[in-house]
Amino acid sequence: MISPENRTANVPEDMTGRPRRVATGGISFRKTFSALRHRNFRLFFSGQLISFTGTWMTTTAQGWLVYQLTGSKALLGLVAAAASAPMLFFATWGGWVADRYPKRNVIVVTQTCSMVLSFAIAALAWSKLIQPWHIIVLAVLGGITMAFDMPARQSFVIEMTSREDLMNAISLNSSAFNCARIVGPSVAGLLMATVGIPACFFIDGLSFFAVIAGLLMMRLPKKEAHIESDAGPIGQALEGFRYVWGHRRVLTILSLFAVVGIFGWSYSVLMPAFAHDVLHLEANGYGLLMAGSGVGALAAALTVASVGHIFPTRVMALGGIGVFSAALALFAFNRNLYVGTVLLAVVGFGIVLYFSTSNTVVQSIVPDEMRGRVMGIWTLILGGMIPLGSLQAGLMADFFGTPATIAIGALICALAAFVTLIVVRRREAQLGAAPRVGA
Repeated sequence: MISPENRTANVPEDMTGRPRRVATGGISFRKTFSALRHRNFRLFFSGQLISFTGTWMTTTAQGWLVYQLTGSKALLGLVAAAASAPMLFFATWGGWVADRYPKRNVIVVTQTCSMVLSFAIAALAWSKLIQPWHIIVLAVLGGITMAFDMPARQSFVIEMTSREDLMNAISLNSSAFNCARIVGPSVAGLLMATVGIPACFFIDGLSFFAVIAGLLMMRLPKKEAHIESDAGPIGQALEGFRYVWGHRRVLTILSLFAVVGIFGWSYSVLMPAFAHDVLHLEANGYGLLMAGSGVGALAAALTVASVGHIFPTRVMALGGIGVFSAALALFAFNRNLYVGTVLLAVVGFGIVLYFSTSNTVVQSIVPDEMRGRVMGIWTLILGGMIPLGSLQAGLMADFFGTPATIAIGALICALAAFVTLIVVRRREAQLGAAPRVGA
């Protein structure tokens, strides 16, 4: 990406406020996987692919175990909330830690903690001593760990690659997550039917060795992680909020991210009810719908990795929301399993296209010394939107019905994207920016 120092009035900007990148080549296998030319990222990517698969195995097995123990749908939601709520309280500190200490060291510690938690639930399940409260406590501890892990992991990507390969690296990491999202539940289902639920947790624990080994094998330049501020720890942690509030572009991107997260991503919370009550499906049909969403998300991640260097980030980000909103609105009124599966694939494609691009944009804007704290706010929003989105989706579904709630959420996301486009264009007009091609 072109640095701010080389910016000129005649070069059109992208949604970051930077001059828009000019494509240096077409689509090729080499460009799709360009971030893998960095040895450190290859180690990280390989470990993440293995670990993400284990994580999805645990997610699948944990939900099944909770329902098997209690038969309570409410407890399923409580466990999900217990895993995400700690991000609201600890993500800010997680961002500060990522800026204050070497990110690799932070990730090694968090991944080790996650490994211990996986082995703990495996042991409890194997011994048949496990109780619902054990699962809730372990979910809370996992959420706290994730609050420190995500800011460090997100902001570490650029240190393993380069600014030029940042979008490609984020997209490939997303592709690993979504590939595991397809494979992990399938493997978990097979293991639960043949070996038992504890095996899923145990294999997840083993999968963390791949990440930790990859991190320890990296050859990183000696770099002191420090914060240039005289404020105390609390003041330093809060500087991320002051930075975001004072940086209009970052504030705009994160505001849109919050709206889409709360009103758009919450559609997934209603999927079991939609599949059962509206489409009248059994577990197999529900699984097919979720697989469709995962396939679309994987396709989007690979698309960004392949053509992210060609299209303006605004086109991909706001276009992704447009695709997501349109497909989700159509899905709300659909009553056919196979059409619904295709539509959910398009939904998954649009939302990941937006998430991957906006993540890259934020990291491209933010200075190195502030990146961890800003990604901590990103994690805070990500963690907060799960319980808030679930709450609003559930309440609205009770009043308006599941299909109407999904359609309303899609409309709100589309309106938010439109308002964002107006705000950005007004800012350009005030700054006298040149018109954008394709905007």
